[in-house]
Amino acid sequence: MHGRLPWLRPEELDDDRRTVYDAITGGPRSSGPRAFRLTDDEGRLEGPFNAMLVSPGVGLALQELGAAVRYRTSLGDREREIAILTLAALRRCDFEWYAHERVGRLVGLTDAELATLQRGELPATLSETEAEVRAITIALITQRDLDDAQFARAEAVLGRERLQELIVLVGYYDLLALALRVWRTPLPAGESSPFAPQDASR
Repeated sequence: MHGRLPWLRPEELDDDRRTVYDAITGGPRSSGPRAFRLTDDEGRLEGPFNAMLVSPGVGLALQELGAAVRYRTSLGDREREIAILTLAALRRCDFEWYAHERVGRLVGLTDAELATLQRGELPATLSETEAEVRAITIALITQRDLDDAQFARAEAVLGRERLQELIVLVGYYDLLALALRVWRTPLPAGESSPFAPQDASR
C-alpha cells in the first residue's frame, strides 16, 4: 500500500489504468528537465498521480487538466509556481511543496524567495504581478472568493484571461492537496516533510 491506496507497477495495471499511466508518464510532464520524480524505481506513480488511477475516467480528465494548467496558460512560469507554492504553504501540503519547490528553482525562484513563501510571507523581490498572483491565491484559498476591490485589482493587473487561468490553477492544486491528504499519500522515499517542524507540537 502507498498511504491508503494500492501502489501498482505498470505491468499490474489494467488497460484503462494503463491509459492514464501512459498519459501521465508520456505527456509534457516527462519532457524537458525533470524537477521531481513521477515514478519510483519500479515505475509506480508518486504523489497525486497514483490517485488518478483509482477512477480512470476521472483520472484521465484530471491529468489532462493538470497538463493544461501547467503548460497551456498565459501565466508566466514564476507566476504559476508562486501560486502553487503559496497554496502548498497554506494547505501544508508536503508533496506539492516538495515537487514545486524544485520546479520553482528551475524557473528562477531563489532560495530566499522560496523560504519566504514557505513561511507564508511576501518576498520583497517579487514583481507587482507576482505579488498580485500571491494575493489572489491567498484570497481564493482563505475567502473562497474575491471581493469587489480584490476583483477589480486582479482584473486590472492580470487581465480577464489570466485571472481565469489562475482561478482554475488554484482550484486544481487545491483538489490535489485534498486528495493527497485523504489518501495519506507519502512523500517519495528519502524525502522529509517541509512542514514537520511547525507541526511537531500538534
